[in-house]
Amino acid sequence: MNRPLIALTAAAALGLSATAQAGEPLKIGISAEPYPPFTYTSSDGEWTGFEVELGMALCDAISRSCEITPTGWSGIIPSLKAGRIDMIMNSMSITEARQRVIDFSDPYYFSGSAYVAAEDLDLEIPDGLGDYVLGVQAATTQATYARRALRDSVDDIRLYDQAEQVNRDLLSGRLDVILADEIAMVEFLERDAAEGYEVKGIAPRHDAFGDGIGLGLRQGDDALRDELNAAIAEVRENGTCGTLSEKYFGTDICT
Repeated sequence: MNRPLIALTAAAALGLSATAQAGEPLKIGISAEPYPPFTYTSSDGEWTGFEVELGMALCDAISRSCEITPTGWSGIIPSLKAGRIDMIMNSMSITEARQRVIDFSDPYYFSGSAYVAAEDLDLEIPDGLGDYVLGVQAATTQATYARRALRDSVDDIRLYDQAEQVNRDLLSGRLDVILADEIAMVEFLERDAAEGYEVKGIAPRHDAFGDGIGLGLRQGDDALRDELNAAIAEVRENGTCGTLSEKYFGTDICT
């Protein structure tokens, strides 16, 4: 339920954040487009995945009720700033550009970026990319990296609204290679449809990839940020994050 503008204005006048409204659950913003195994809908239509379960564990740790609020990826930061959601938990990298408009919690996991293509494609990373069609999801750190580091050496870089669109076009042959989150690609390559595809290389460290994955928060929501930072430390120390990571990835990405 969206809060009335009058209520938000009154809260601001009192020096309170939108998250301080008593009795309302915190709204966890995730992309409305599934991003397995981080966020996706189960057979009963409910949202689940690593970040959904971890998000609920964080809410338990701060003794707050929470609800998952799917939001289009391209509008997820505006939705946060407008108060329609209270936090973003959707594999969002902590970058300097994003920190100009929102705040972040401490990182809760770390991941690289992988190039994926057909096994039989003779491809050297990154020098051999020039003649191939590269696909990336728009408004991601991979897209930023492609724009900054690859635009002078890759002839055809195509941007997509959704990660699954990138995956489908790779499998259909409309793309030669994709650049995406390494952990998400591990799940993708386990699909039957992805037989015959492999990781060709990992992108080098670059400012475009930021400083890990954190919760996106409104600027000024300092009390919520401090609570969530403590909760992130707690779920890492008590093994909750590691257990969920092993469940979805077979390894601990929380360290």
